[in-house]
Amino acid sequence: MEPVDLDIGQIVRSKAGRDKGKIFVVLGRVDAKHVLIVDGSLRRVDKPKKKQTKHLAKMNLVSNEIRAAILNNEKISNGFIRREFERLGLKP
Repeated sequence: MEPVDLDIGQIVRSKAGRDKGKIFVVLGRVDAKHVLIVDGSLRRVDKPKKKQTKHLAKMNLVSNEIRAAILNNEKISNGFIRREFERLGLKP
């Protein structure tokens, strides 16, 4: 498996691990092979999950609101993440 190129705000689905099949948003990059992901409910913003990019499937959705908030160093709440998932028609 090749690592997937993921950007901040990208919506992804977990392909491996106990969270397999769940939907997350990329909160940040750790290095070339790892990203930080959250869903706003089980995996909260204050404790993001470090996950290998090869274990994530890239969806054709990017949350520009989450991306802009992170890049502008704004405070992001779990409710904001959940509302954004609702707006995109996703259930984490």
